[in-house]
Amino acid sequence: MAESARDQARSLPDNPGCYLMKNKEGTVIYVGKAKNLKRRVNSYFLPNRNAKTAALVEKIHDIDYVITGNEYEALVLENNLIKKYNPHYNILLKDGKSYPVIRITNEAFPRIFKTRRIIQDGSKYYGPYPDVRRLDTYLDMVRESFPLRICNGYLKKRESPCLYYHMKKCAGPCIGAVSEKDYGQYVKEVEDFLDGDDSRIIKRVEKEMLAASKALDFETAAKKRDILQALTVMQQNQTVEDYSDAVDSRDYAAIEMRAYLCTISIMQFRDGRLIGKALYRAECLGDETETLLSFLIQYYSDGDTLPSELFVSHEIDTELLGRFFRDELNAPVVVAVPRDGKHFRILRMAGENASRDVEKRLKTIDNTPALEELKNRVGLDVLPRHIEGFDIAQLSGKYTVASMIVFRDGNSSNKEYRHFSMKSLDGKIDDFQSMREAVYRRYARLQKEGGDMPDLIMVDGGKGQVSAALESLASLNLTIPVIGLAEEHEEIVFPEGPSLCLDHSNPGLRVLIALRDECHRFATSFNQRMRSKEASFSLLESIEGIGPERSKRIMKIYGSVEAILELNAEELSKGAKIPVSVAERVLRKLSF
Repeated sequence: MAESARDQARSLPDNPGCYLMKNKEGTVIYVGKAKNLKRRVNSYFLPNRNAKTAALVEKIHDIDYVITGNEYEALVLENNLIKKYNPHYNILLKDGKSYPVIRITNEAFPRIFKTRRIIQDGSKYYGPYPDVRRLDTYLDMVRESFPLRICNGYLKKRESPCLYYHMKKCAGPCIGAVSEKDYGQYVKEVEDFLDGDDSRIIKRVEKEMLAASKALDFETAAKKRDILQALTVMQQNQTVEDYSDAVDSRDYAAIEMRAYLCTISIMQFRDGRLIGKALYRAECLGDETETLLSFLIQYYSDGDTLPSELFVSHEIDTELLGRFFRDELNAPVVVAVPRDGKHFRILRMAGENASRDVEKRLKTIDNTPALEELKNRVGLDVLPRHIEGFDIAQLSGKYTVASMIVFRDGNSSNKEYRHFSMKSLDGKIDDFQSMREAVYRRYARLQKEGGDMPDLIMVDGGKGQVSAALESLASLNLTIPVIGLAEEHEEIVFPEGPSLCLDHSNPGLRVLIALRDECHRFATSFNQRMRSKEASFSLLESIEGIGPERSKRIMKIYGSVEAILELNAEELSKGAKIPVSVAERVLRKLSF
């Protein structure tokens, strides 16, 4: 990192705008927006920055900036600058928006083709199709079987036909060689198949495949087999969609980040049906909130297939994004972060898809060099292939929980995660006692079950937390190396002696930071679930006919608002022993 970059950050104005970070070659590597340029850019140079930010800062050589009138103008400018420079550390939208569909154009002589873009002009759309290869196979078969026009755009009258007419691949509507009625019969046969009302195409291809097989023409038979498989998939997954008249149009966007890996899951609903879903992968810096907002601006900036409602997983600036939809795209899209109900459940499903994708990507990374570096720096006898990390989370002394995270070969092992609700605090705030209890309960159980002990234990905190963990291990007669990670300066803390400060780009330290960040995430999410459970009691008790006793009974039986919403009124009435009228009232209130 050049020292001049820090000086430039200090000299930035206190205005809204965009900043462009460049490497020593002058290439723009990151673009961001800010309400206050000076405060935002200087935050990158603080000593407690995370590993992702540190990796970026080390490459910054120069910082340019553009002042805007307000934060909204900065948002629009940021989107344009990202498109212009394609910065390495920004999230970039590279994939198609969703699965493709088949479009049959609204014309006298329609075209039939694959597209991801929905134009509201009365065209018919079939799909979406997750299996793009079989969709292409099907469309190839359509072109071979029906002389439909291939030319782009509106049909133009011609004096002489194109090559496709002479190859008998087009009926020649441009020269009047086919009537609109006869051409329409070809289109109708394709529509009938896609509507599931006609299997003549399948029967014909089956007959051709068998004939080729009998003639020992195995190459042709294999091609016909592939076409037959594509036809079967097409007809099974078929639904015609009128995208131009979708009353209920909703999109759900959830983001999941682990270290520098990011996955965003998009789910599209039209008229109550899931019509498309996609995962977008990136390697980027920035936190989940700013990354998701930047992604959504790119994703919707062409103005195609906008929903009437957009539900997002993180607390982005919904007013700013809503203004972007109104001012730039002339679309009154409602943006919200749901906390419960059906939208929350769908968004949680999208988040689970994103989380699994990130975890799968993490497992493909070879962390052996990083573990070797960590072994040497910390002074371990063995390579720390199995590391366990602990973190404590609480809110004003309530809902104190500990999270226990397992990393194997430098990657998370989610199925081994555990959380502990503290039993020994009696409402007191005591992180050291919480650490003692969590460590003791974890390894007492492993001892009893004959489980695999870790090569290294890392606790979030300093010498106090390290000592607390060692006390519990000593009471169990266990000798396992324990270190702490003090967040302020990312210092590695040992039971005795001075702490170790490594460069933030050190691969061994980055493993520990990733472990610590995952501990934070897991502990905080469990803490929030516990608070959400108390909020559920309050919500239930606000409904007429539900008092403290009934709310406790309902939550004891079903556990969450989401589980209650899976029931009908009769099931809830019977299970919770409440009148049907009250059950109906509960479901109406919770579904609102």
